Amino acid sequence: MMNALQYVLEAEKKANQYFKNAEKTAQICTGRVLSAFQKHSVSVRHFSLTEGYGYDDIGRDTLDLVFADSLQAEDALVRPQIANGTHAIFLALSGVLEPGDKILSITGEPYDTLISAIGLKDNIPNSLARFGITMDSIPLAGDKIDVSAVIEKLSDPAIKMVYLQRSRGYAWRNAVTIAEMHNVFDAIRKIRTDIIIFVDNCYGEFVETMEPTAVGANLIAGSLIKNCGGGIAPTGGYIAGDKNLIERVSYRLTVPGSGREVGSYALSYRLFYQGLFIAPHTVCQCIKSSMLFSALFEDLGYKSLPNLSDNRSDIIQSVMFDTKEELIAFCKAVQSAAPIDSYVVPEPWEMPGYSDQVIMAAGTFVQGATTELSADAPIREPYIGYMQGALTYEHAMLAAEKICQALLEEKGIRL
Repeated sequence: MMNALQYVLEAEKKANQYFKNAEKTAQICTGRVLSAFQKHSVSVRHFSLTEGYGYDDIGRDTLDLVFADSLQAEDALVRPQIANGTHAIFLALSGVLEPGDKILSITGEPYDTLISAIGLKDNIPNSLARFGITMDSIPLAGDKIDVSAVIEKLSDPAIKMVYLQRSRGYAWRNAVTIAEMHNVFDAIRKIRTDIIIFVDNCYGEFVETMEPTAVGANLIAGSLIKNCGGGIAPTGGYIAGDKNLIERVSYRLTVPGSGREVGSYALSYRLFYQGLFIAPHTVCQCIKSSMLFSALFEDLGYKSLPNLSDNRSDIIQSVMFDTKEELIAFCKAVQSAAPIDSYVVPEPWEMPGYSDQVIMAAGTFVQGATTELSADAPIREPYIGYMQGALTYEHAMLAAEKICQALLEEKGIRL
C-alpha cells in the first residue's frame, strides 16, 4: 500500500502534462500587465502616500489606468477602502442601478454573502431590495447557462442588468469559461443592446488569457486579496469596465459630484502595483496546485471538480466528502500545513453573512487571502470542501502530503 508521499508524487505525474497550459497563460497575461505598466510610465513616485482629500493623487489615478489595461477594460476603480469582493460587487450594482430596476442572475442565486446584500432573504437596511432594486435568477442547466431561458426573460423591460457569477461559490459546478461567456453575451446583445452585463470576477482573474471585459461584459468586480493582488496586496478591491459606468460607480464609492477625485491613502501604493505585476505568475502557481489536488483527490476515491483535464476559469478546487468528519479533517489538515497559525485548529462556526455554519482553514499572511493556500466549506450536505491558492507550488506539494495523510487516517487506513 502506498504512503501519503507516494500518493502525492503519483498525482504530480498525472498533473504535470497540464502545467504547460497554465504557464503559457501566465506568460500572455504577464505580457499584458507589463505593457500596461510601461504604457503609463509607472515610476517610484506613484508609490507615494497621500493624505486629506486626495486631490490629484497620481499613484491612485495611475493604478486605475494600469488595472484597466491589465483587465482589458476602458476604465477601473481600484481602492484599498473596498473591504472585500462582496463590497466591490455591491458598489458596482448600487452604483449603476436605480429604484425599479431588476437584475437577472443567469448563474442561479449568488453566493451567501451577496444574498443579504441584495436583500433576497433578509430585510437588512441599505440592501438593494430596500431601495427598490430586485433580482430574478435562472438556474444553470446542468453545468451550463440556460441561454433560451435567458432570452425569454429579457423581454421584461424592467431588467437592466444581467448578472453572471464566474466562479462556483458554494455550488457543485465548474466555473464559467470565457468562451461560454462570449457565446452568451453575443446572444444577449442580439436581443437587448441596452442591457448592462456584469460579471462577478472573483477567483477568475488571469486564469485564462482574456477577461470578461474583452468579450462583452460592461462591468467586472473583484477583491485584491484574491487573484489580482498577487498575494501581496494587503486589502482592497476593484471595479473595471465601461468608462461611463465606472464614473457612476465612483459617485457611490465616495459622493456624487466628487467621485474618484477624492480619497487619499496614507500608506504606500507599492504593494498594489507590485501585487498586480506578479498576479499572473501567482495565479499560475494556484492553478498548478489545484491540478495537483484534483489528481490526488481522484486517486483517493473522492469526487472532485474541476477534473484534471477540464478547462479552468477560476482557481478553486472542489472535493466532495462522504461525511462531515472527513470534511472537517480535511480543513484541519490544510490549516496545519500553513506557514501562519499552523497550530490553530479550525472549527465550524456561525460566520456573518452565511446561512449555515462554515469552517475555514486560512493560515495566511493576509487575513482571508485566497491566493494563499486555504479551504472553506459550509457544514451542510453534500459535504463539499472548496480549496484554493498556494503562493508557491512547492507549498502545495508539502500541504498535499499532510492532507493525504489526514484523509487516509480518517478512512481508518493507518500507514
